[in-house]
Amino acid sequence: MTAQSWHSGDNAAMNTSDRSIAKADFIEGMAKGMAVLESFDTERQRLNATQAAERAGLTRAAARRHLLTLAYLGYLDTDGTHYWLSAKVLRFSGSYLSSARLPRLLQPTLNRLAAQTRESFSAVVLDGNEVVIVARSASVGGQRLMAYGLHLGARLPVHATSTGRVLLAALPRAEFSAWLKGRELARLTPKTTVDHKAFRAAVAQVKADDFAVASEEHELGVHALAVPLRNMQGKTVAALNVVASPERLEPAAMRKDLLPLLLDAARELRPLL
Repeated sequence: MTAQSWHSGDNAAMNTSDRSIAKADFIEGMAKGMAVLESFDTERQRLNATQAAERAGLTRAAARRHLLTLAYLGYLDTDGTHYWLSAKVLRFSGSYLSSARLPRLLQPTLNRLAAQTRESFSAVVLDGNEVVIVARSASVGGQRLMAYGLHLGARLPVHATSTGRVLLAALPRAEFSAWLKGRELARLTPKTTVDHKAFRAAVAQVKADDFAVASEEHELGVHALAVPLRNMQGKTVAALNVVASPERLEPAAMRKDLLPLLLDAARELRPLL
């Protein structure tokens, strides 16, 4: 995901999604540094100062200073011209995964489902344009199918994933419309839904069904089924999905086999969330 341009604005309070902060409490330098750090992604693993400036919405001089500082602190490696993420950035994800409540609660259920079915299961949360895998379990005793790059902390495009559609379907209508407005839906495979009208219809169907199936929209050969994970207040806090063979996701087989397992797991987890 390309980092969003940083700007300070003139308002007394800064807003990010549903969070706000008084302007006096907002540390501009930190925001700029994080924008530079977030400029690195799967599309651009190595950046020079000009590229980082463009992606972070900064001047080249400001981006260069932040790159040098992040390299000095050990979060970036460099050859003197280009910069790339170092292993030190994994401290953040490692600390989250070891301390956050949600992955710890979900992991035993994912392990049980994988042992039962010999398929791969993941729990995912929404983060802007992407979904992030916060817990996962591969199949036990001979995994049949695994999508490329499915690992803890992996970030996947919202529009082309079963989990992304489940999480978008949980948004209030106005919030979903704001998310979609003016957004280009990247065509990742020939089967990716990129037309806005068709995508709205797909999300509306997910809302009605309370589950989503995405077949080869993110990656050819990968078929996934997802259901929402809700807390006792009815709020969707994550999505649970399984990557399976197309035969197991045929409507009749899915409703008999995998979908009931996911729905039962979601009901069991609800009091814990």
